[in-house]
Amino acid sequence: MSEFFHTALFGIYPYIALSVFAIGSIIRYDREPYSWRAGSSQLLRRRQLVTGSVLFHIGVLVIFAGHFVGLLTPIEIFDALGISHTAKQLLAIIAGGLAGLMALAGASLLLHRRLFDARIRATSSFADNAILIILYIQLLLGLGTIFVSVNHLDGHEMVTFMEWAQGIFTFDFAASSYILHAHWIFKAHLFLGLTIFLVFPFTRLIHIFSAPVRFIFRRGYQVVRRRPVPGAMK
Repeated sequence: MSEFFHTALFGIYPYIALSVFAIGSIIRYDREPYSWRAGSSQLLRRRQLVTGSVLFHIGVLVIFAGHFVGLLTPIEIFDALGISHTAKQLLAIIAGGLAGLMALAGASLLLHRRLFDARIRATSSFADNAILIILYIQLLLGLGTIFVSVNHLDGHEMVTFMEWAQGIFTFDFAASSYILHAHWIFKAHLFLGLTIFLVFPFTRLIHIFSAPVRFIFRRGYQVVRRRPVPGAMK
């Protein structure tokens, strides 16, 4: 029975979460384009927002990039580059730990501001508070995995998670079995991460897709106004 639930959580649930993530985001953009925003509360209280937001966003972006590259890059590429499993795991522990602490500090400021400022709390929806709390717990779980990882620096368990993640995207139906004996804190971290993808289209996280990246590469322009010619409007 335990293996059945394990397969359901890590062999079937990932496809449900990722499908809802993709289809739900498209439907929301099509049907509710004006809700595609972060809903900033800066006008209500600026204090803690800038520092907390910068720390949180930088930390989360580094974590996401690290997970994306670390889990989905074939291990053969790391081997070809001469990066040992131990070196890769140490890099994940150090870089991920620093980014996680940065994101956690920012999330603490944002969560305190949202829960203990009466005006912001009054204008916050259940989804606003819930997703921030979920992200906070996820960061704690991620940092908690470091204490387990330092006890096996051979990188073996890290490789099993790579095989699982790549197996999900290549429709390997045995993918869930690769992490059957993983530590519970890794499984909790994976499950909550998948749940964040599941609820993504229904929260303010959707504004990630609206990052103004194109403004960095757009061509400059200058607005020129012409003075009206006397008598031209007659």
